[in-house]
Amino acid sequence: MIELDYTQVEAVLVRFIRDFVHKNGFENAILGVSGGLDSAVALSLTSRALGPQHTRALFMPYRLSSPHSLAHAQALCEKLQIEGKTVEITPMVDAYLKAHPTDNSVQVGNLCARTRMTVLFDHSERYRALVIGTSNKSEILIGYSTIFGDSAAACLPLGDLYKTQVFGLAAHLDIPAQIRDKPPSADLWDQQTDEGEIGLTYRELDQILYHRVEERLRVDEVAARGHVRETVLRVEEMITRSQFKRVMPPVAKLQNRAVGIDFRYLRDWKR
Repeated sequence: MIELDYTQVEAVLVRFIRDFVHKNGFENAILGVSGGLDSAVALSLTSRALGPQHTRALFMPYRLSSPHSLAHAQALCEKLQIEGKTVEITPMVDAYLKAHPTDNSVQVGNLCARTRMTVLFDHSERYRALVIGTSNKSEILIGYSTIFGDSAAACLPLGDLYKTQVFGLAAHLDIPAQIRDKPPSADLWDQQTDEGEIGLTYRELDQILYHRVEERLRVDEVAARGHVRETVLRVEEMITRSQFKRVMPPVAKLQNRAVGIDFRYLRDWKR
């Protein structure tokens, strides 16, 4: 994987966020901030793009969330001089689970992710602020996200950065060590970690993804680079099975110009 010039990456992403927000007629942006790496980096970039006064953070803990995560998120906002607000989602989630109980932790995690996005988009309307997403390229490629949950956003500034590159950018942006050094986690339940769920370290996952996506190497060629073939095939399957998460819902074509098939003008086609 190539080493990026993070000064240049910062400049590109800051301009991307500023242009996107302003071109859509907004001045403000809002982010769900978990205390994790991705949201910390996205928040820092947004603050640099729009200014702290036009950047808002929402903390949305669940009763199973780590209290350290909330503390880290609040400390980051204090450092960046960004206004943050806490909305506890436990009453909403538990009210639903009381009526529809489950022992499936993935279901609970997905419910938390979608509840957070419901709250976030409600506050985006209250503040007239676009929702900035925090997903990185590694998560997007393997489908490690909740559709209509953490994958929902107006734009994804980190969407072309692999997780290991986000770590590099975080160091460049001087994100606090307490955030950079802890195991990546969506904080959906106690002791949950991203690498534990994925079953691979981000370092190995990103190497495989980079060989397959950027270099377009075949499976056997990737394996020849020092990876177990079964592992490469498992990553390949994750990419394939999650394709529906990376596209708009397909439209069945019945007339001359179906949306997304024939009618594909750019957003600003009238200008």
